[in-house]
Amino acid sequence: MFDLSGKTYLVTGASRGIGAATAKILLESGACVVGSYASAPGNLDSLVTDYGSKRVLPVQADLSQMGAAHQLWEQAVAFNGHVDGLVNNAGVMPEAYVSGSDEDWHASWHTTMMVNIQSVADLCKYAICHFKPRGGGHIVSIASRAAFRGDGIDYMHYAASKGAVVSLMRSIARGYARDGIYGFIIAPGWVKTDMAAVAYEPGNEWMLDEIPMGEAAPPSDVGNMVAMLMSGNVNHATGTTIDINGASYVR
Repeated sequence: MFDLSGKTYLVTGASRGIGAATAKILLESGACVVGSYASAPGNLDSLVTDYGSKRVLPVQADLSQMGAAHQLWEQAVAFNGHVDGLVNNAGVMPEAYVSGSDEDWHASWHTTMMVNIQSVADLCKYAICHFKPRGGGHIVSIASRAAFRGDGIDYMHYAASKGAVVSLMRSIARGYARDGIYGFIIAPGWVKTDMAAVAYEPGNEWMLDEIPMGEAAPPSDVGNMVAMLMSGNVNHATGTTIDINGASYVR
């Protein structure tokens, strides 16, 4: 376990899945967490009960809307007067059918790009401006193996958004390392979350059969990696992508 006492982290999409697991692990390590949620606080309510309102701040933020990222960042900084690290985890994956109408196609692409990359870019911008005068900080963005191998034909927009996240983080790592700002990418495959529920439906056994380990990764695998990257013990790994996919995609 890493000692993150005195640190404050913003974790987007922290109401469930990877975000909730990450928030819990950071709290167990001694940190304070500002966790965003889209519609319902979910597991964040339990974290407030367990760790107290002085260490956990749930914030509602619809990251598909312009300006939501800025409001979220301002609330995160106001919580303790500073933010030491940003975890860009929030993401959406609506279907986008090539055979569908242009209106539906554009709507799915727009929402996906707003949540998965525009809000990520906005939060990174605010984080960089906050970190520079403080001597540095850490940013971890959750991408996907889809950024490297592509995705299904109904999820090309999702793969494209995650590919953009990878390029964004690599640029940040290269551009701001001398300022003590370090950026990392985690690229999960199937993870045991609500978003991956389709892999457990009858007839979709092949989705998990392709994983050499035979099962989806627990969200804690991602959360533990985030805590390590935030700890400052591996800063020279800035710019790297860490695959957590049970060897289903090996680069």
